[in-house]
Amino acid sequence: MMITTQAKYRLGQVVRHRKHPFRGVVFDVDAMFSNSQEWYDSLPEDNRPAKDQPFYHLLAENEQSYYVAYVSEQNLVPDDTGEPVDHPDLPDLFGDFQDGFYPLHVQLN
Repeated sequence: MMITTQAKYRLGQVVRHRKHPFRGVVFDVDAMFSNSQEWYDSLPEDNRPAKDQPFYHLLAENEQSYYVAYVSEQNLVPDDTGEPVDHPDLPDLFGDFQDGFYPLHVQLN
């Protein structure tokens, strides 16, 4: 049986975490959880998201640093600030921020 999942957010979209103070740009989407079990087990048990939902790879930033985040769809909301993200790796994948999105400028597999 094939599972079909519709991702809510798209590549280049700016999103923020529902609970934690960071935001980022979507650069990849997994239809369902595909990180390591060790990573999943490292999350507090009462905060572990269901694995059968889209998970997003983000070029993320908070007030202290830039990093790559892996976040379940249930923990993301659209970022409606209209502000660009300053992650230093953005120019490697995306064009200039416009209308709340970063246009993809490289071909991904």
